[in-house]
Order: sequence, then structure tokens, then C-alpha cells
Amino acid sequence: MPRKLSNPFSSSTMPQSERAAERRPSRSGGNRLAGFFSSKAKEQQQAMLLQQQQQQQLVSPGNPSPNSPLPTISLSAATGGELNTDETPTTLFEPPSADEAKLQERRDAQFGPLLNPSHLYVSAHQGKPLEAPIEDEPAYYFVLTTYISYLLLIFFGHARDFFGKRFGDKKHYQSLKVFNGYAPLNDDFDNFYVRRLKLRLDDCFARPTTGVPGRYITLIDRKSDDFNRTYKYTGTHTQTLNVSSYNYLGFAQSEGPCADAVEECVRKSGLSYASPRADSGTSELSQEVEREIAQFVGKPAAMVFSMGFVTNAGSFPALVSKGCLILSDELNHASIRIGARLSGAVIRSFKHNNMEDLEKKLREAISQGQPRTHRPWKKILVAVEGLYSMEGTMVDLPGVLALKKKYKFFLYVDEAHSVGALGPRGRGVCDYFGIDPAECDILMGTLTKSFGANGGYIAAEKHIIDGLRMTNAATLLGESPTPSVLMQILTSLRMITGELAPGQGEERLQRLAFNSRYLRLGLKRLGFITYGHDDSPIIPIVLYHPGKMSAFSHEMLKRKISVVVVGYPATPLISSRARFCVSAAHNKEDMDRILAACDEVGSILQLKYSTGIAGGQEPLPEGVTAETEKEWRRANGLEGVVKPPRWRLEDVLERGVQDSKEQLR
Repeated sequence: MPRKLSNPFSSSTMPQSERAAERRPSRSGGNRLAGFFSSKAKEQQQAMLLQQQQQQQLVSPGNPSPNSPLPTISLSAATGGELNTDETPTTLFEPPSADEAKLQERRDAQFGPLLNPSHLYVSAHQGKPLEAPIEDEPAYYFVLTTYISYLLLIFFGHARDFFGKRFGDKKHYQSLKVFNGYAPLNDDFDNFYVRRLKLRLDDCFARPTTGVPGRYITLIDRKSDDFNRTYKYTGTHTQTLNVSSYNYLGFAQSEGPCADAVEECVRKSGLSYASPRADSGTSELSQEVEREIAQFVGKPAAMVFSMGFVTNAGSFPALVSKGCLILSDELNHASIRIGARLSGAVIRSFKHNNMEDLEKKLREAISQGQPRTHRPWKKILVAVEGLYSMEGTMVDLPGVLALKKKYKFFLYVDEAHSVGALGPRGRGVCDYFGIDPAECDILMGTLTKSFGANGGYIAAEKHIIDGLRMTNAATLLGESPTPSVLMQILTSLRMITGELAPGQGEERLQRLAFNSRYLRLGLKRLGFITYGHDDSPIIPIVLYHPGKMSAFSHEMLKRKISVVVVGYPATPLISSRARFCVSAAHNKEDMDRILAACDEVGSILQLKYSTGIAGGQEPLPEGVTAETEKEWRRANGLEGVVKPPRWRLEDVLERGVQDSKEQLR
């Protein structure tokens, strides 16, 4: 409540005694004349003048004190020089308290503010056939030196093993030798990669964190004095910009509607159902979540699991068995491959997103039948991912469905990374391409990435879901999702659909789409080789050299940015990469910070390999469109002429917002 100020111009407001006390005592003329020529008096007058000037500067509104709090500005109804004390003054501005400022700072650290309404974009396919992204390649010098780097690591690794087993610390090699009659648990050759290659950059992986993995993430600082064999915690923390978490829509928050609903749910339902779904773990809340998920993805029924990996690993044995065929994309996730192996079905892979190779495998499988007997297959199930987490590519769903209509196979789509992250309504690849979800037999997804929870779901026709409930080991034996997780899923779903906090879900979807395109275009123009489609929120940049993985991670950490570096066996041996996971919690300021850091680090580590064939080119001249570009190049003799993109950072930031909303080139 602002305090009421008295009128300083009213004579009635000052008591008589105070006015009398302020009168200066009279002094004799001699004293005044003597004091006029006194040096001491001059010093006192100068000190008084200096003090008055300082007070005027403090009071001046243009020069507020840095340590003084912001003033409260109030509007009173005073007229004619008199203050109306009967009317409550109206407050125009009241500064936030220290607690309020700290709370807002914490909220901004979890979910950044939108800086401009133009930083939004709708994720949707433009109607043309989905073209595979062009994969750029570096000069042969970098490829050759990458192979040489691995050869040197392997050579010196074996040399260190040879001398270490004989003269080194025995405790480091005890697990590789026969001990007390027991065979070694770890084979020397199989364990070589972990000991001699991964250990060198192990401090880049599994960095411990604390707090919310939102816009920023806080790392627990650690150091190693024995080459990453053990770590010591320093007791300090480092807050970094987070582009390492799958927090696509920014729902990993400790403040807001989701957190409030979860807190209330825990008070009402406790922390766990302490039972599998098949026993007493099926609650009213879990059934409500399943109905909401089915409605969200456009399927008649759905079922939820407590773990995303188990959703795939447990569902394939319940869907197919011996005598069935699984055609799997060669870059499918490990959970799909493990589930396929557990099923007992025959597994064949096809080239990544290659519809010609898939059709060739289908024709061969249908014509030849099962091995040896040549009997027809009981089922043919094609398994693909909506968005591939290591490549950043989207499935060519229209192409797969065209083959499905022709060859009549079942389609299993893993939308672990695409649901919530793609499409104008966040429904995944079907929403992105404008395809009816009924054309896909089974839609799988995880609830960790876009929904800030954990677990997974299967959505399909009711008879398929009923069969899975009776045969899926994850349902029969696995634990039920906890009440807090279910409430987080339910609340985030309702925010995306607009049922709760209207407008927030739509803004999150459009912020994610803009951030993804803006960062991808900026990296291409700076000269990096990026993988994936333009609307993908996963943006890998290729590093190649094994030593550059740790160097890039450390250099970005010096600039307070947390990134994920990925190498073999998650990627091909020479295709080491850094992966940026974009979130709706970021804003353009964060994207600019990442681009500035990458520009600097890329120049230091020589990571700007791009030749320009995959994008990053200069803008087209005025009047030339993407459709007429080929004719313009032919007319000007520029066919086949590609300039390696090496834009200045200032130019990238200046044109990024406008160009990211057009076709990226």
C-alpha cells in the first residue's frame, strides 16, 4: 500500500516549533566579516556545496542510486495544491519485492519469455513429396585424418595394455584376468573400446545435474585426477544453457499448471500404486489418461506403460511371433531391435527411409515366403520411427502408406520423438503430413520428451489394445505408472489441446518450430554440416574426429552451454557428432547465443566442413523464387556452381528470422 505524502507547500503542515528551530541564529557583522576571509570557512562552504550537489544527483530521477530500490509511483486526486486525504491514492507502479524478483528469475530459467510475436512458426508439411536431406561430406583430408586418429588410438591402446598388464597397476587389469579360479567377466578385446577410447572422453557423458532441466540446467561440478577413472565433486555448481534434454515443449517445470496439478494429485493419491496394471494398478486416473491419449492421437483406444523402452521391447513379442516377418528401418532405436529379437520373428532391415529398398524387400518376402518351407508369412510388420533421434530425419510416411496400400502389411510407427514436436497441433507425423491416423495400424510414443513425464503408450484399434493387455509382459509384470506421472501427462495434454490455459499449448508448438528452423538455418550458413529435415527439433552437426568430441563439449561448457556429443556405437565409427535438442523453453536470444558460441568454437576446432550442397546459400536475387531458381542459374551460367557458406555471424542473426519462415536453402 503506498504511503500518503504530505503537501510540502502547505504552511499548516509544519509545527511552529519546527519553523522556529530552523531559523539561523544571528551573528554580528564583525564575526561575519572575519569569517568571510577565513580559510576554514571557505573549506566548510566548499564541503557544503559538494554535499548539496551529491544530494541533488541522488534525488534526480535521471541518476537513481544503484543501491536504492525502485520508487513507488502513485497518483492522487489532489487539486489546487491541496491533497485530498479522503481518497485512496492509485498506484501507477510498484517495484517487485526481492522474493517476487527471485521467483520470476527462476521461472525464466525454466521457460524463457517470448521476445517477439514474429518468433513463431507453424510446423506443417508443404504438400510436396518428402525429399531425403542432402548429406554433405567434408574434404578427404578430414576423413583420412579421422581414420588415422582411430588407428593411433587403437595402436597406443594395445601398447598400453601390453605394458600395463606386466608393469602397471594390477587393480586396473584384475577384471580381465583369471582370478582365484574364476573366469574374467569382461573379455579383453570386447572391453578395449570402453577402456582405451571412451574413457578418454568419459567426462563429457553422464554429467550430474541438479534442479529442473528446463531452459537452463545446473551442473554439479566434478574433476578427475586419474584420467576419468573416478571423479571428485568440487562442491560448486554451473548454470548452463540446456540444449541436451528432450524437453521439446518445455513442460519440465516446477512452476505452473502442471506442477500445481501434480502436487495436488500426490496429496490425494499418494506416490505409487504399488502394483502392476494387471493386478490392482489400474486406477481411474490411468484410464482417464488412456482415453485422453487415444483422443489426442486419433485412435479408438490406448494403453500406457511406465517406461518408454519397455513399451517397444514388450509390445513386439505380443504382436508378432515365429512365422512372422519384421521389416525394420536400419536406424531404428535399440528398443525396437531388442523387442523384435524377443518376438522370435524373422527380422530384415531396409535402408534408412529408402522406399525403393523397402519395396524390393517386400516383393522378395512375399514371393519367396518363409525360409526353407516357402510358406506364406503369418504377418508382415513394417517398423519405422516418426523422427530419428540421431539423424534428425522424419519418416517418409506418405511413401510408406503408398506401399502399405499396395502390399497390405501392418505398420508400426514409433513416435517417441515426433509426438508433441511435429504438426500444427502437435499430434506427430500424421498431423505433420495431414494423414488420417487410421491409416497407421499401431502408433507408439513416449511421454518423456514432449510431456515432461515418463513412460510410453500404444494406440490402436480396441481389439489390438485388448490383446496387448492380456499378453504384454510389461503390463502383466511391470509396475504401473505413478499418480504424479499420470497427472503430469494429463495436464500437459490438456494444455496442448487448449482445454487448459488456452493459447499456451499453441504458442509452445509454434515456438519450438521457429527455434528449430532458425538454429538449423544459422548453423548451415556458418558452415557446419547438419543432418535431418528442416522442421526437426533434433539438429546434429558432424564432428568426425574422436578427439573433437571432447574438445567441442569442453569448449561449449566454457561458454556455459550444455550439449550432447555422440559417437560409436550409437553412430557409425567416423560420424561422431554433437546433437542440439531444441525446446520451446528457449527464445531467439538463446539461439543467437548458441550460434555465436558455435561460430567461435567451429573456427577454433576447424568444424566448418560444409561445401554448400546441403544448404546455407546466399539469398536469391529479388524476383527469383525457389521454383524459378534452376532457370535463373541456367540463364546466368551458374548451373552446378555452389559456394561454401561462410556467413558472418552478424548477417546470420540479421536475416535469420525472416529467412527461417521461408523454404530453407
